[in-house]
Amino acid sequence: MSEIFAIDIKGLKKSYGSVQALRGVNLSVKTGEILGFLGPNGAGKTTTIRCMLDLIRPQAGTIKILGSDPAKEPVAVRSRIGYLPGELILEGNQTVKGALQYFADLRGHKTDWKYVRQLTERLELDLEQKIKNLSKGNKQKVGIVLALMNKPELLLLDEPTSGLDPLMQQEVYKLLQEAKAEGTTIFFSSHIISEVEAIAERVVIIRDGVIVEEVEPKELVDMALRRYRVRFRVPVEPSEFSHLPGVSIVRQMSDTELLLQVEGEVDLLIKALAGKKVADLQSEHLSLEEVFLAYYQKNKE
Repeated sequence: MSEIFAIDIKGLKKSYGSVQALRGVNLSVKTGEILGFLGPNGAGKTTTIRCMLDLIRPQAGTIKILGSDPAKEPVAVRSRIGYLPGELILEGNQTVKGALQYFADLRGHKTDWKYVRQLTERLELDLEQKIKNLSKGNKQKVGIVLALMNKPELLLLDEPTSGLDPLMQQEVYKLLQEAKAEGTTIFFSSHIISEVEAIAERVVIIRDGVIVEEVEPKELVDMALRRYRVRFRVPVEPSEFSHLPGVSIVRQMSDTELLLQVEGEVDLLIKALAGKKVADLQSEHLSLEEVFLAYYQKNKE
């Protein structure tokens, strides 16, 4: 008997005029799995999710969601899905409670309000606040509650922790792990490598509209790219660091200040710095686009 997948996509193609957003995506997600969908801007992540929901239709390929074709049974499929879009648009004059009630009504009054209250308390969300007065992070919390509130069989999340502070990100990770423990399949796209590494069981990477790689989360450390601005108390010789595996000199600002780039683990750099008189150390965050550019350029060499 063939395995039943929560998501089963074959040969998916989608173009916007002359722009090919998807160029033959093949993707399967097992029931109960947490899959991270990783890729730079414009890679096709959001387009793939919208095709799954039949919000847009592809020019070619097949899609099965929970065993059904979303183009033929859109209402039935969506009733089993919790969806968090990358750009959540809600009625600004509604309160948080009003927005939750509105979507509960659309779903047929099957909402467990005790569970909803637990979600809003854990996410520190004020039910009486109007949507238009919420910060970006609090609007994101509303979207997370809307996705989870009916305990769906499948969660489709587009950048789920966008705008959230680190502590609230960790709370969302806990909620997703709890949903998985109850049998929910979770498919989420992200720009954040550390986020995918933290909660995904498997990672699929999309680039230029095609799946280019499938990796284990622990392998993402090899894709990590970091920059450190180091200021020393006394002059140093840059070659002391440039010979370290994975370490390169981006720029030498002075004889006591270096900008270093590290691919992979930072252990060797930390050990080398431990033997120096370091006055200041600052970490610079790179965009996912820069990480991917370095990663794929390295693989071509």
